Amino acid sequence: MPVLCDAQIRETIGIEPYEPAEKRPGKISYGVSSYGYDIRVGSRFKVFTPTPKTGGVTVVDPKTFDPDLFVELDTDELGTDHIVIPPNSFALAETVERVSVPRDVLAICVGKSTYARCGIIVNVTPLEPEWRGCITLEISNTTPLPARVYAREGIAQLIFLKAEQVCEVSYADKSGKYQDQSGLTLPLVD
Repeated sequence: MPVLCDAQIRETIGIEPYEPAEKRPGKISYGVSSYGYDIRVGSRFKVFTPTPKTGGVTVVDPKTFDPDLFVELDTDELGTDHIVIPPNSFALAETVERVSVPRDVLAICVGKSTYARCGIIVNVTPLEPEWRGCITLEISNTTPLPARVYAREGIAQLIFLKAEQVCEVSYADKSGKYQDQSGLTLPLVD
C-alpha cells in the first residue's frame, strides 16, 4: 500500500481549500507536505465541561450522548485567535478543509508534533474510501494545565494510503452516518 506524495495528493485527493507547501512565520504549519497534508482546525469548538450543566452524576454514553456536556465557543465571535482547553479535558472541532477520499484510498490522521510536545493529542478515526466532509477532530489536553489551541492553524496531518485493489464496498456505498458532515458532529448511533 504506497503512500501518496505531494503531487499525487494535489492530483487525486479532493481538498478544499487546498493550500500549497510554504512557510508561514508565526503559524503552526498547514498545507501539503512531502507525503501528507496538514489540516487546520476551524474557529468553532465544543469544549467538554468538567461538571455537567444538568447536575448530578452523568455518564458519558456514545449511544445517548448529552450535548449539554459541551460549551460552544467560536473564536470569530470571541474576537480571539485561540481557545483554552481545561486540564485533563478535551474539545471537538471541525477542520477548515473539506476532504473527499477516492475509492482506492484510505486516509490516516495523526497529530502534529508541535501540539503533541505540549501534551495535546488529536484523535480521528481513519477516513474510509469515498468518505466526504469536514473532519470532526477530538483534541485532548492530557496535561494538568490549561492548553491553548489556535484556530485556522495546523492541528494534524492526513496520510493517504493507496490500495493495491479497489474495495468492494466503500463508505459511500454503506451510506455511512458521518458522510458529508459539516460542522461539529457529535456521536451518532444508527
